[in-house]
Amino acid sequence: MPNKKIIIFTGLSISFEDAQKILDADYRPPVKRGDIIKALKDKPDIIGIIDGVFHQHPAVSHKEIMQALNENVVVVGGSSMGALRASELDGLGMIGLGFVYKQYREGIITSDDDVAVTFDPETKTTLSEALVNVEYKLNLAVKNGIISDDVKNHILKVAKSIYYPKRTYYYIFSKSNLDDDVKNNLADFIATVPDIKNLDAIEVLEYIKKLEN
Repeated sequence: MPNKKIIIFTGLSISFEDAQKILDADYRPPVKRGDIIKALKDKPDIIGIIDGVFHQHPAVSHKEIMQALNENVVVVGGSSMGALRASELDGLGMIGLGFVYKQYREGIITSDDDVAVTFDPETKTTLSEALVNVEYKLNLAVKNGIISDDVKNHILKVAKSIYYPKRTYYYIFSKSNLDDDVKNNLADFIATVPDIKNLDAIEVLEYIKKLEN
C-alpha cells in the first residue's frame, strides 16, 4: 500500500520523534472520544491506535472504531488503549498486536487501569507507571533470580493498591515492606528492562510499515 494516508495516535508509549524514525505517518496525540471521527475526514487508509486517554476525557468509543472499519480503513492497535480496544474489536476486524494485547485477549488483565498512566499534556512525559509494565518487569526479575515469587506478589499487591496517577516505582517501593538491598537490586534490574508498552508500540509501527509495501 505505497503512498497511503496513515494516522497514528501515540506520544506516550513512544515519542513522535522515535516513531517517525520507524514509520512516516501523521502522528497525533493520545486518542480520545471523537478523534477517530475527525480523522476519517482526512480519508486515511490506515489508523494506528497506540495511546489514548482514559479518565481525563471520554475514551475513544467502540462505535467510532467500527465506523472506521466499515469505511474499509485498516485499524491496528497495541500497547495501551490500542491493545484494549483491539482485544474487544478484533472479532470485527480490528488488528491487535503485542504483549499487552495478548494479555487483554486472554483475560489475564481486564481493566483499563492496567495500562493507564498520567502524563504532562504539553510534553507528553509520563508521570506514572503502567501496572502492566510493573508486572512484566517483576516477572522478569523473578526469572532472573533477582526476587522471589513471594516478593513479587507483595510488590504487585502494593502497586495495585495505589491509584494509578501516583503509581511510580519510587512510591511503590516506599510502601513496600522490603529490605533496602532488595529494593536497590530490584531497582537496578528494572532500569535495564525495556518498557513493554514501548516494545508493543514499535511492533505496531513496524507492522503498519509492512502494510505499505
